Amino acid sequence: MNKITTVLSVSALALALSACDDSDGPTILEPNPPEPGDSYVRVHHAAADAPRVNVAVDGEIFLEDVDYQVSSGVTMVTEGTYSVGVDAILPDQTTPTVIGPVDLDLAADMRYEVVALGSVADETLEPLVIANEVSDVASGEARIQVLHGLEGGPTVDVFLTEVDADLSMAQPAATLAYQDYTPQVDVTAGEYQIRVTVSGDTDTVVFDSGAVMLEDGADLFLTATANVAANTTDRPLALLVADGAESSVLYSQDTGADVRVVHAVSDAPNVDVLVDGAVAISDLAFPDYAGYVNLAANTYDIAVTPTGQNGTVVIDAADTALANAQAYSVFAVGLLGDSTITAAILADSNRRVATEAIVRIVHASPAAGEVDIYVTATDDISEADPAFTAVDFDAAALQSTGNVALTPGEYYVTVTPTGSKTAAIGPIMLDLQGGGLYTAVAVDPSAGGTLPQLILMDDLDQ
Repeated sequence: MNKITTVLSVSALALALSACDDSDGPTILEPNPPEPGDSYVRVHHAAADAPRVNVAVDGEIFLEDVDYQVSSGVTMVTEGTYSVGVDAILPDQTTPTVIGPVDLDLAADMRYEVVALGSVADETLEPLVIANEVSDVASGEARIQVLHGLEGGPTVDVFLTEVDADLSMAQPAATLAYQDYTPQVDVTAGEYQIRVTVSGDTDTVVFDSGAVMLEDGADLFLTATANVAANTTDRPLALLVADGAESSVLYSQDTGADVRVVHAVSDAPNVDVLVDGAVAISDLAFPDYAGYVNLAANTYDIAVTPTGQNGTVVIDAADTALANAQAYSVFAVGLLGDSTITAAILADSNRRVATEAIVRIVHASPAAGEVDIYVTATDDISEADPAFTAVDFDAAALQSTGNVALTPGEYYVTVTPTGSKTAAIGPIMLDLQGGGLYTAVAVDPSAGGTLPQLILMDDLDQ
């Protein structure tokens, strides 16, 4: 039976081929094309002076409102060629394209790290794309990859050691110049210390993580970015840590806190500011302020005394906690005469954005009561609506506008009692530059005055 079946099958094949010969040629059956594979993309914002951005793929929004030192999650896409552009979000909500569009060929089973690097002001903003094969991290191990993303920064040595290991006896894990990056490296999961030094000089440490845990199965992409938080001269870089769907910023453990003090009490004499009993700022007058000093992150007893009278404490801010990598403004506010004088602390955010003028107005005038604040193109507010309304003086929780991003240009600031168009302060013309920081503090009049006034800080104090 098998033999008959075989003969019949061969005969049938011959007949089929014969029939094909009578036509235009044999019919060739093409194999089905393979199913496209999956590719993976993650985007990192590492350009310190660039605004928040949207990322567009083939003309459609792919990621929205990505801020500096933020990484997106890992997104799966079908392999292929995509047109990718980065759009800046300007204060007027327009979104010009600042990178690309560029065509990216995304292959299957690859993960692409797309990093925005450079500077808007210097016109060096550009994308860097790093491709890695997708693979599992072995049990008991952690994976890291490091990118030097600090434009203008020196060539550095990166050390991954046991905690408190002697760097002079250690070999760097990598030596990186700007835009250099390591391969993916798998290490035993556990506690490590990451230190970055100027290349060849283990004494010049520019970053020190302290003890950090590399968790079992972690797959980390680390970008050295510009530290814009505090102590930026001595600790110029911070690590943007991307881990799967999340990201965070790791600062050097010894970055410390930047602190400045503002004398906003109109009836108080010149003062000294004491930190844990030692004079840190001396002879500060109203209405003035002392520039930033850097203190180790810790809890301090801060006291204010009349100059030279350290036994007479007028403000006692005991147990004031200062966080690592944070800037603060400490305001002496209230009135000495009615014993309402106290300290109020605001956290500062001092990143400069090339496309924005960043303005903050603080209400520190007890006499002014509730106020409306106008920010207008001319000095005429008769038909204008206030930018901020019913801002009150509160010594315990000092009120401010927060950081407001404005399109660079000339503006008039006018402060009125709430509901009134009668100016208590201003109109004051301010020429606001892109990349500028501007803080104005409304305080009571000096002796002999009748109207509140402004303490002008940051770029206004020039």
